Amino acid sequence: MHHPVPSLTKAFSRTLVTAAVALAVSHTAFASSHREAPGITAMPQVDASDFYMFNSYESGREDYVTLIANYLPLQDAYGGPNYFALDDSALYEIHVDNDGDVVEDLTFQFRFENATPNAQVPVGDEMVMVAVPLKATGVLAGDGANAANGNFAESYTLDVVSGDRRSGERTAAVGLNGGETSFVKPIDYVGEKALGDAATYTDYVRSLTNSGEVYHNVSLSNCPAGAQEARVFVGQRKDSFAISLGRVFDLVNLNPLGPVDGNGDDLDDKNVTTIALEVHKNCLTGTEVGADPADSVIGAWTTASKRQVRVLDPTPANGTVGDTGVEAGAWSQVSRLGSPLVNEVVIGLGDKDRFNASEPADDGQFAAYVTNPTLPFLIDVLFRDAVMSESNIAPTNFPRTDLIAAFLSGIEGVNQPALEEGEMPTLGEMLRLNTASPTTSRDDQNNLGVVAGDPGGFPNGRRPGDDIVDLALRVVMGALCHPVAVDLDESGTAGDDGDNLGFCTPDQAPVGTEPLTDGVVQEAAMFDDAFPYLTTPLTGATIAADSDSDDN
Repeated sequence: MHHPVPSLTKAFSRTLVTAAVALAVSHTAFASSHREAPGITAMPQVDASDFYMFNSYESGREDYVTLIANYLPLQDAYGGPNYFALDDSALYEIHVDNDGDVVEDLTFQFRFENATPNAQVPVGDEMVMVAVPLKATGVLAGDGANAANGNFAESYTLDVVSGDRRSGERTAAVGLNGGETSFVKPIDYVGEKALGDAATYTDYVRSLTNSGEVYHNVSLSNCPAGAQEARVFVGQRKDSFAISLGRVFDLVNLNPLGPVDGNGDDLDDKNVTTIALEVHKNCLTGTEVGADPADSVIGAWTTASKRQVRVLDPTPANGTVGDTGVEAGAWSQVSRLGSPLVNEVVIGLGDKDRFNASEPADDGQFAAYVTNPTLPFLIDVLFRDAVMSESNIAPTNFPRTDLIAAFLSGIEGVNQPALEEGEMPTLGEMLRLNTASPTTSRDDQNNLGVVAGDPGGFPNGRRPGDDIVDLALRVVMGALCHPVAVDLDESGTAGDDGDNLGFCTPDQAPVGTEPLTDGVVQEAAMFDDAFPYLTTPLTGATIAADSDSDDN
């Protein structure tokens, strides 16, 4: 059995570049996964918008992996009075496969509880006590006593399941020092009057944790000794994806040859709810600390599930918060996300809800969407005039069987699970990461990841600053058919005719060398360099510098 470790040496360069570009084609990402399927549009609280997994690049955390699942997309910061609570009748999960069989070996399960003290105030001459309509009765940030002004509270539990997600061994994450098993989720950043400026809001979030930072320190007893300490953060963050969303879904209404920063980011004024974990690598690989892992590659994906049956209560009880019915039956998966935008622009419209309900082990049913992708056909129709061509500009090398390996198995020498001699990889769509690969600091990251010589980026996992949009646009239209900027034939010149990867020829991809772009920049500098990496959410309201706060 071998341990696949990414390398930029000559021995691996052809495999690395070939597979990374191919994987990017199959995972074309124009908007990550916001409202990607008809069914999920009716359930925004359980709609996963982005999933990240990468070797932690915070200083001193090199032995850890960060996993981030964003839910409830397209949050307008001013979206009161009820803002953006997660569903307390749903099950949110992050699954990890560490033996290459595309079945979960470890699952992190989050459940939420929403509550209100149903705060009342005396009104009128007779001082009648009447419940208030808002989630706060006064300023929340600052003095710890201000917590009493809250009229709504969210908390969550984290369970870790070894083996099957439903029948495996389950243990609760426990707070370090205090031993708590329920953790506070901060109130959304409703505005500066209630929660202060961005720094004050961050201090408020810190005041709710056991670490003095924005996250909780927890112990995961399912993990090997020495790898049980972890971090967890759940709360509102600035949306981490950048895209001209309206233009893209108006028939890709953009200039594909324009400047890389020529369009506005439609998510720039949006927040999202983040579930983030930082877990020791040995916990995720199932290896004793100090031992050589049998396989350093892990695959992961996030899901949300609801009960199969819901009966609405026509007369909700006084004090009911959100849940106005009874839910029963087995869990039914309604959302799934591994690599970005697979469901949104790869899977056909009639199969999108099926994909959300499926598991990686069942992905053979979707193979035709990879071998014969429709996106290049659409781009040919929409962009042919923009690139001043009179004939087809889409690649013509069909069927694209090379994408099956990249899309469903990982990349040999980069992020493919370990195999015995002659063994074929098990196929299934997941975000894959080699935990033994080099980690790149934030300031040194290349937003095009592996194909640009940065082994710590997409498709070897995914970091918040990886610009998968520009990369995908360029390769989906045939960059793979032209010589790459690596001296494969050792001629002394990178990018000459001898550096073609051999999958297809330049004449099969007429615009494969064009610098196609969506016109919106995504890069590591947009994010923090410490867990949970995603930045403070946008405030719902500001207080003007020349105004008295009582007038706002």
